[in-house]
Amino acid sequence: MSSYGTQALAHLFGILAIILLLVWLLDFREGIDYDSDNGFRVFNVHPLMMFMGFIFLGGEAILSFQTIPSQRQTKKFFHMMLHLISIILGIVGLCAAFKFHNMMGFPNVYSLHSWIGIGTVCLSGLQWLVGFVTFMFPRAADPTRARVVPWHIAGGRALLFMAVCAAETGLMEKYGFLRAKSNLQPHQRESYLINFTGLAILLFGVFVDLSVSIRRNSV
Repeated sequence: MSSYGTQALAHLFGILAIILLLVWLLDFREGIDYDSDNGFRVFNVHPLMMFMGFIFLGGEAILSFQTIPSQRQTKKFFHMMLHLISIILGIVGLCAAFKFHNMMGFPNVYSLHSWIGIGTVCLSGLQWLVGFVTFMFPRAADPTRARVVPWHIAGGRALLFMAVCAAETGLMEKYGFLRAKSNLQPHQRESYLINFTGLAILLFGVFVDLSVSIRRNSV
């Protein structure tokens, strides 16, 4: 499969995951509203922002060097801006989770999902800062940039899969929570919807990574 084919599949699964996530949150889980008095509507901001930020926009930022038909410096600008927006959305998503926990009286940062998620947010911020200083402004010397590039690429790919892992564990944690609450028992169709959403997210990450691998091996 060519790099173009993996890019197309990455875009396809990314868009599919957004659609499935919105259907789940809007049709099955009471909607999305950060300022609501309903804690569950506040919480629903969390999965949407985390996926849109760290996974979808993060993946699109990785693909931007291949999909934007422009000069390298312009591609670098879009790459950095997409990652910056993804970090901002991720922070909003984290705030929604903390707000929900405080509204409901739940403890914070107690699960593997939360540990992976917060680790991903912190490391993504560090990755962006190092990348900005090294490649954009004030820019490191050419030999230094050449040494940093492989680590920057590997770090970006690792962070994408950390975000995917956080999303998958988050979906299962949420599903387990719903199963534990009899009044929030998910319908069988909702169970399938959650599973397909998780698969779409995973496949988006896989095809983003494959696209990068194929492109680097063909250079």
